[in-house]
Amino acid sequence: MTVSDVHEPFPGVIGRTAAESVPHWPTPMVAPAGSPNVAYVVLDDVGFSDLGCYGGEIDTPVMDALAARGLRFTGFHTTALCSPTRAALLTGRNHHSVGMGALSNWDTGYPGFRGHVSKRAATVAELLRRRGWATFAVGKWHLAPMAQTSAAGPYDYWPLQQGFERYYGFMDGETNHHHPALTQDNSHLPVPDDPGYFLTEDLVERAAGYVRDLTSVAPEKPFLLYLAFGAGHAPHQAPADLIAKYEQVFAKGWDRTRADRLERQVRMGVVPGGTRLPDHNPGVVPWDALSVDEQRLAVRLQACFAAMLEHTDRQLGRLMEQLERLGRLDDTAFVLLSDNGASQEGTALGCVNMPRTVNGAPNDLAYNLAHLDKLGGPLPNNNYPWGWAMAGNTPLRWYKQNVHGGGTRDPLIITWPGDVIPAASRGGLRHQFHHANDVTPTVLDLLGVDLPAEVNGHPQIPLAGTSLRYTFAPGAADAQTVPSAKRVQYFEMIGNRGIVADGWKAVARRDRAVTLEEDRWELFHLAEDFNELHDRAAEDPERLARMKELFFAEAGRYGALPVGPTIAWGVPQPGSLRERRRFVYYPGAAPIPLDASPDLRGRTWAMRAELASPGNGVLYAHGDWNGGISLFVDGGHPTFVYNSAGDPVHVLRSSEPLPAGASVVTVHGSPTGPTSARLAMDIDGRPSGTVEVDRTMHFVAFVERLTVGYGTAPGVGGYVPPATFDGELTRLVVDLDVEEAPGADIRPDPSLAAQ
Repeated sequence: MTVSDVHEPFPGVIGRTAAESVPHWPTPMVAPAGSPNVAYVVLDDVGFSDLGCYGGEIDTPVMDALAARGLRFTGFHTTALCSPTRAALLTGRNHHSVGMGALSNWDTGYPGFRGHVSKRAATVAELLRRRGWATFAVGKWHLAPMAQTSAAGPYDYWPLQQGFERYYGFMDGETNHHHPALTQDNSHLPVPDDPGYFLTEDLVERAAGYVRDLTSVAPEKPFLLYLAFGAGHAPHQAPADLIAKYEQVFAKGWDRTRADRLERQVRMGVVPGGTRLPDHNPGVVPWDALSVDEQRLAVRLQACFAAMLEHTDRQLGRLMEQLERLGRLDDTAFVLLSDNGASQEGTALGCVNMPRTVNGAPNDLAYNLAHLDKLGGPLPNNNYPWGWAMAGNTPLRWYKQNVHGGGTRDPLIITWPGDVIPAASRGGLRHQFHHANDVTPTVLDLLGVDLPAEVNGHPQIPLAGTSLRYTFAPGAADAQTVPSAKRVQYFEMIGNRGIVADGWKAVARRDRAVTLEEDRWELFHLAEDFNELHDRAAEDPERLARMKELFFAEAGRYGALPVGPTIAWGVPQPGSLRERRRFVYYPGAAPIPLDASPDLRGRTWAMRAELASPGNGVLYAHGDWNGGISLFVDGGHPTFVYNSAGDPVHVLRSSEPLPAGASVVTVHGSPTGPTSARLAMDIDGRPSGTVEVDRTMHFVAFVERLTVGYGTAPGVGGYVPPATFDGELTRLVVDLDVEEAPGADIRPDPSLAAQ
């Protein structure tokens, strides 16, 4: 065996002695001198008109200052949903092409809907890392299959395996900003339990820390920072003083807010003169038709969102101050955008507890008002009503998830160091049509980085995006004289579909009451109809037919077929952890995400805690104040809480305390109807109580992760987190689809023993 058999090819000379040899050192990959840093700043569920520089009354002076230093784009579009937009943004490809047709929580069994980013579509982080940039991701990820985000992995689609060298943030689509589900690099962290903690502040500190660490050692090395804030996705949480400020601002209601925003947008040039507001989206009532209490609730909910956005703007300002102290601000390019339009997920009324609404519980005014004083704090999972989402998208129609303008036309601000954006252009507006998949091609173009044919052994699919560089020149603001270089772009989101070509747009909202072929298509001339008000389908059926054909051609080309495959939240793919019928947990294990946890819905189950000695504290907890389940010991009595999405909270407390020494506590669950169940408890096989659950959760979307042997804030109810069990829990076993014996005695299916 020679050295060439065990090492890579060696250009030097190896002799028997050093005198006879010639050493060689590989040339390290170093970015070209003077290469700028790049910061992608991603907002969540922020509508087209929410930022001050897009016509909103929410104070965003830092983002507005970025717009003054660079360019605002009014024709920028996204995919209408978070994971797909982020996939398109980071890869420069269409979202279906990389496997992210919908959320990363879903794999429908089709190539375009895998719930992860294909290795054949390297991210901008991977491309820049290979060329000498440091790469940091901070904040929301939501680009890995959620069933693969437990400590068991696999880690293939986590940030560190997608080109980022450091990561700090949360893996799912949302989190509690007071008590977030944090992950650092490839490890889950304990939930912060500090009354003064707030996630956005922490994310900025971490991002600044990464840059500080780099600058202290290699100040010449450029960095890529992907900073994905949780704001303004629900839950809308913010400091109380800011919420109070915006209660006064939005007391005028959504109708006046829309009108005021449109007036400012026209004056600023964000929308063309003569643009008028569309009619209310279906289900939105005039503000003056609301009762006083409905208005009070709606104002508070919108104030929480606005306060969260202003607070985020302030934190972005803190990051820029830190970069300035480090001497890094002037050579940092910023790309700031929202991932989709304002959210329709808060229902017509708005809600204090979103899990309550999605589980079909009454979202009545009385329930919401009873918890009004909690809004902005750590308990509620709140979201504003449709009327405010409609105002957030002014002057566009529909919302997030829809591929009309309200879901896809979003803010985009770009700055760049030096004179790449000429002084005469700065602060200007650009109206050309563009898409999220154009951002990374623009950055690569400006940095002089090409896409290699292969990355990490994976052949690469071509970029789909078009560089925006041509829009930077003075005078390019006039879209009539400088046409968009982006000629065609398809849209598909959960069955909603659209196609833009040469200034025209055909679009259809998916109506589940009819077949796909029966959906009604609309046709708009975007060049003359900014906000899609004048449907020309009837007057130009031939053009519409061509556009529909073009949609299916593009959808087929980029993997968007079949259109709108059936999506069921929490349905496991073959081989996933959720397919198991036995789960064995040991105390102190890392928190487990929902998609890798036992699914207790609509089935019999048994939860068995094997104790070597008695004690008090949490044995099993999953969920929070908004809904969840927990098994804990209080005053020596095992207690099971089934929190039915906030109300009612069913409590099963054992009739007898734990005995001295070892014992086994078992809770049995069995459905008694479509939305009801019976819970029974035994200690060492002796019955110790039952309770009837009159409303079970059929749609489980817990923000908090499952924990065994300890709880996390804010808790399901009945205990004060962390409430670590102070006895000795040997293990906790959950069996699903168990056999039911007469009465409460449910025994595990013997066939599960080997699982």
